[in-house]
Amino acid sequence: MELFNNKLDLFLTVVVSVYVCGLVYWLMKNANELYYCLGKKNLPPGDMGWPLIGNTLSFSRAFNSANPESFLENLVSRYGRTGVYKTHILGKPLIMVTLPELNKAILTDDRNFALAYPGMLAILGKRSLLTVHGVEHKRLRRLTTAPINGNEALSMYVELIEDVVMTSFDEWASMNKPIELLVELKRASFKVLTYIFFGGRGYSSLQPLTQLFSDLFGGMFTRPINLPGFPYNKALKARRRLVEIVNAAIEERKIENKRGVDFSNEKKSMLDLLLEVDDEDGEKMDNITIIDLLGSLVFGGHETTAIAIMWLLIYLHDNPKILQKVKEEHENIISKRPSTQKRLTMAEIKQMSYTAKVVQETLRMANVGVGGFRDAKADVEINGYTIPKGWKVLLMFRDIHLNPEIFPNPKTFDPSRWDNINIKAGAYTPFGLGSRFCPGNELAKLEAFIFLHYFLFHYKLERINPNCEVVSFAFRVPKDNFMVRLTKASSS
Repeated sequence: MELFNNKLDLFLTVVVSVYVCGLVYWLMKNANELYYCLGKKNLPPGDMGWPLIGNTLSFSRAFNSANPESFLENLVSRYGRTGVYKTHILGKPLIMVTLPELNKAILTDDRNFALAYPGMLAILGKRSLLTVHGVEHKRLRRLTTAPINGNEALSMYVELIEDVVMTSFDEWASMNKPIELLVELKRASFKVLTYIFFGGRGYSSLQPLTQLFSDLFGGMFTRPINLPGFPYNKALKARRRLVEIVNAAIEERKIENKRGVDFSNEKKSMLDLLLEVDDEDGEKMDNITIIDLLGSLVFGGHETTAIAIMWLLIYLHDNPKILQKVKEEHENIISKRPSTQKRLTMAEIKQMSYTAKVVQETLRMANVGVGGFRDAKADVEINGYTIPKGWKVLLMFRDIHLNPEIFPNPKTFDPSRWDNINIKAGAYTPFGLGSRFCPGNELAKLEAFIFLHYFLFHYKLERINPNCEVVSFAFRVPKDNFMVRLTKASSS
């Protein structure tokens, strides 16, 4: 009898232990669901993951693999293709959106949705174009985009970009060793933006910002843990150093202006224009506003432009027939030049219709960024579901751009798909949409055209690791930063 009781006690102990373990597992697995979703109606389907970390680890694994679509594919396989899913990433409840019509609706709805990348406010500042809203955003955007958009404004920068491109290519080719071309493209793009925003005098003193911007990017898409050793902490330190360096440059420019130093042979930089601006009360713009404005433009422009140019070169390298067709277009344009003309003009660039399609296709295929982040400012009903106030929204541009129902054979690089194409609004948004449409989109494309033009005629590259793995978060890049050997073409 005693033996029976002992066995019964053991059996009950095991049953209770299994039950307790199961209960603990269930509570842990559903803690986020209970905490964030209990009492909320009409939420999209999805998985909120584990407490604190949510699905961040599985999201990170997917976007650091050769198949970043696997995270979303898992949600689709479990809940069907609803186009809207709930999850929990980077410490926040989040709604993922994958339908063009919803993409457009959210991007153009400033009343209910605010631009909100993780860590953005502390890293980029309260006066950045990415963080101000409403009337003030419209005013500051108008002041800062006029000098970099439009045919007349861009025409002034063609020669400047050419100089940077030619000097950079010559330098890279003369190294006689493999180089991380993406790193070099970032430096060249940074130089272009620095000249435009701060003038030629500013580049030497602002050159250290290249590494600081890299640190800023590193902290944007992580948990905001402000402790030594964490990327967010490093980004905040970079922000403080950036403010010091740019503030010194602004003060130096103010002193030069007071002294009446003659720089009449130099075009006015955006910094000069902002120093002349008065607000509604007749007050000059303060230094921190200028720092936040120019910092956000350089931040948003040089890294993404460099990555886009890198993918342009990769796709053309991998598609020699398309490369030859682009070269023939450029040769045809040059053949019509007067003999006295040696450089590109804006009129010639506008004639590059096939090249424009190649750039469009590059932006669709590459999907430089993971997507667009927004914060819901109110409960919003969309596609039969509720997006709760305070939740983040991630617009999955990549999934839309690679949707076979919108773009047949979406993973084939095919510029001809843009011949007379008619797609619904929201299906192609590499530069966003609405009031937050990328202010430097035309400048970025201009840089791509000019880089490509000089590469076609004077240089060739050999890719060192053609099968190098690609990571896709926060930006889609090869792990070796596109390691190549660049040489001058024999005909140049």
